[in-house]
Amino acid sequence: MPNWTAFSGLTGVVLVLLLSLARLSQGQDMSERPNESTPQSNSNHETEAFTTKDSDQQNEAEISTNTTENTNSNSNSNRQLSSPSDEAPTQPQFSAGMLLANVALSQGLFGFILVAGAWYTAIPPAALGLDVRDPLSVGLLAVGVGVVTGLGLYAANAVGAASATALGYEYEEQLRDLLTPETPAGWVLLLCGVLPIIAGFEELLFRGVLIGVLSSGFAISWFLAGGSSVAFAVGHGAQGRLGILVTGILGFALAVVFIYTNSLLAVVVAHYLVNALEFIIGGAMGIEWG
Repeated sequence: MPNWTAFSGLTGVVLVLLLSLARLSQGQDMSERPNESTPQSNSNHETEAFTTKDSDQQNEAEISTNTTENTNSNSNSNRQLSSPSDEAPTQPQFSAGMLLANVALSQGLFGFILVAGAWYTAIPPAALGLDVRDPLSVGLLAVGVGVVTGLGLYAANAVGAASATALGYEYEEQLRDLLTPETPAGWVLLLCGVLPIIAGFEELLFRGVLIGVLSSGFAISWFLAGGSSVAFAVGHGAQGRLGILVTGILGFALAVVFIYTNSLLAVVVAHYLVNALEFIIGGAMGIEWG
């Protein structure tokens, strides 16, 4: 017999951890670069040290009665001026591949926890939107629905971005630019590894579990659709306020598709297409709709 309560508790823990991680990532300026003004300041310190040293040497040439104690004092002063503590702190720089691997590992781990929890608590696959009775025909239909939905949502997203820009609102693309690969191997990792993991985990959590499982246990699907969409939007806070709004609308559209099709595969395919097209068209081709 399914243990709906236990699995709901596990889902809550995963959701809190995910949103906390997203919040921590948002708190750090990922586009931050090493401070270029500090080396200039150090250069001034070094110039001052050399100037002091030259001045000391000139004084030694003019005044032959300087004692060894004064010479040692000047030497110590020079060492203090050029001490390692004045060196500029460096900020760690992360490549797109490292960032993609971090996202894939973290979301893959959360996804594994949810799948293992669903198995342990005997959650039926149908509650997650997985119909195992006729996987071939159901799968083909789900892929078709997902492709149509994904293309439609990407087009709507492009229109929304263009309209927002025309109204003077800025759409944040720093995260996408940071994650856009620069090598063919990076694109293979992104399109064949990272994006499927992201789409699979997020749809499993925000649609399959927060709507499918909870509505099967408690029968409040449309209320859950709104709540899961809000959580989905909050988890994408790095995209800015406009990005949060757009993501919330996208999440609710995916929730509607999930409720009417009861197919997790359909929304995973749609989610994957929206992300992939965003990277290919916006990141690789440089075509910005906003």
